[in-house]
Amino acid sequence: MRALMKTSDFDYHLPDAQIARYPLARRDASRLLHVDAVHEIYTDRLFAELPGLFRAGDLLVFNDTRVIKARLYGEKSSGGKIEALVERVLGEHEALLFMRASKSPKPGAQIRFADAIAAEVTGREGDLFRVAFDPARTVLEWLEQYGAIPLPPYIDRTADASDDARYQTVYARNPGAVAAPTAGLHFDEAMLAALRALGVETAFVTLHVGAGTFQPVRAETLAEHVMHSERYAIPETTRTAVQAARQRGGRVCAVGTTSLRALESAAHDGTLRAGEGETDLFITPGYRFNVVERLLTNFHLPKSTLLMLVSAFGGSELLRQAYAHAVTQQYRFFSYGDAMLIERRN
Repeated sequence: MRALMKTSDFDYHLPDAQIARYPLARRDASRLLHVDAVHEIYTDRLFAELPGLFRAGDLLVFNDTRVIKARLYGEKSSGGKIEALVERVLGEHEALLFMRASKSPKPGAQIRFADAIAAEVTGREGDLFRVAFDPARTVLEWLEQYGAIPLPPYIDRTADASDDARYQTVYARNPGAVAAPTAGLHFDEAMLAALRALGVETAFVTLHVGAGTFQPVRAETLAEHVMHSERYAIPETTRTAVQAARQRGGRVCAVGTTSLRALESAAHDGTLRAGEGETDLFITPGYRFNVVERLLTNFHLPKSTLLMLVSAFGGSELLRQAYAHAVTQQYRFFSYGDAMLIERRN
């Protein structure tokens, strides 16, 4: 089926004014489009109404990754300026970086970031540069002091102090992501407490979101696209929580496409397993879901793998209609935008 699908089938027009460039004053103040793929209807709601859409015994699975201050600015020994984005931390003193410069640095090139961090390019992996950092501190320690929160390109502004908190979920604890699992940005402690008071269970996975999540599919057909890879971990407690929810008739809801991809990647044969792994799972219409029955997500970029994923989950035609409705009703889009709760079609 994927071989027949065109990238252009997942395009739509979005007025620039509807891209949310700043978060709302309150995390739970966004709107919520409830998409019921079973009955093929969608309803305008508020995110504050979310607890009323769950029942005791349901399970919410969150991604507890923490966004690192992955953006760095520096210069080569020649004096040429460099803008860098850490894609993945490889170890205590090494990372893979995207780097923008007038001339790409070669292996052996010396770089100084933030006029404080000595680094050396040690190799290339496709579009990425392997870089060794001054071992006086770990990569994460250097980034925490001298890096900046890497806001997505469509936000089109420099991160400020407020983004350090708001472009981070309230339950973030495992550093490693270079983009936030944005569906989780809507939750505050009061919302989490309200859901637990209703008897809704919670569990966590970790998937370190990479910069590839923002890349549009440039191939003409979905079959030609090469999916980026991300690291994930499923704790044993989460595996047992999913199993228990199924046994009691509860519904498993992934909070964000990253949580969904982690769960589905760990259950490729129908059985969810705890453990760690790399996933390049590319979910497109026709995919058979093994774990997740409900998906809480934000609105995604045109021609993106995430739009293809939600189309697989809720049905391409219904999602196309729902997105058109959201544009007409002036929903706020993307990372700091409004949310959507999708009931799975099958």
